[in-house]
Amino acid sequence: MNNNPVEKKQREHHVKSLRLLKMEKAIQTIPYPNVERLMKELEVSRRTVLRDLEELRIYYNAPIEYDRANKGFYYTDETFFVKNVLISEGELVALAGILPLLERYDNTPLKETITKVYGTISQMLPNEVEVQSSLVNNVQFISDPLPNIDGDVFKKIFEAIKMHKTVSFGYRSISSTEHTPHTLDPYKIYCQKGDWYAVGFCHKHKRYSTYNLSRMKDLLLLSEFTPDPDYEKKVHIDPNFGVWNNELPVLKFELVFDKSINTYILERTWHKNQKCFQDKAGKVHLSFESNQLQETLYWVLHFGAAVKIVEPPELKELYKEEIKKIQKNL
Repeated sequence: MNNNPVEKKQREHHVKSLRLLKMEKAIQTIPYPNVERLMKELEVSRRTVLRDLEELRIYYNAPIEYDRANKGFYYTDETFFVKNVLISEGELVALAGILPLLERYDNTPLKETITKVYGTISQMLPNEVEVQSSLVNNVQFISDPLPNIDGDVFKKIFEAIKMHKTVSFGYRSISSTEHTPHTLDPYKIYCQKGDWYAVGFCHKHKRYSTYNLSRMKDLLLLSEFTPDPDYEKKVHIDPNFGVWNNELPVLKFELVFDKSINTYILERTWHKNQKCFQDKAGKVHLSFESNQLQETLYWVLHFGAAVKIVEPPELKELYKEEIKKIQKNL
């Protein structure tokens, strides 16, 4: 039996919340229920019914009155409903934590929609919520720096996918100094760590490609295109490590991480098909399969000397070349 006082309090709070909702429903649907009828409906004592009625009146401003002629309770305002029952401390912390996490979408029009939805949720809460914890104020969320996305581009690319419309736009690749014209039949949107990408058939390169929405401008919807039924078979990405479509074969990656960061590696799932274990020396062996060679290289580089590449040889060569480039900049 769990005697944890905090958990016990939360259970009691939850039971009480459900009971208040049930009482409200009874008053709304049963013609003038009296105390005895409410006792039967809620399966509680007379004292509990009277206490709950008083709480609805005081804390929720429920317009409950007693009709002497019908010998029962009723709402003087039939449109009234309890906006919400008291939420638990853990639920409030979770709600408070959602909004900062969604800051990574500040660079999209979704921010306005999310703000409206959150405002609606806030209006449904009681006027005052007391939480005996400083957790809400003591947690700070740190988001990654995000690129700016043109609101018109964001809106139209989703519309194009929904309507199967070809789009034209100017695109500046990661190494370019200017935007060049592109035409795309968009199929799907990916959001990876706050970056938004469109995947589709590129008319310029005659292949399925990935484009970062933040690098697009002057996007226009053109004529409707006929979707390729074999689209999914022709797109080769691995969302675990990268959304870039390429024709590279799936490679097996084997990495050994130094004991100094073994806990950091072990406590995370880096890839959905990974195999991970710690040897007797405390080193961590991680293996997985992916076709995202370049993206895996960037990921491995940030571990510095704390990682050793075992497989594949292609990654070893890219790693050596990158180290040489870094040394030239010193």
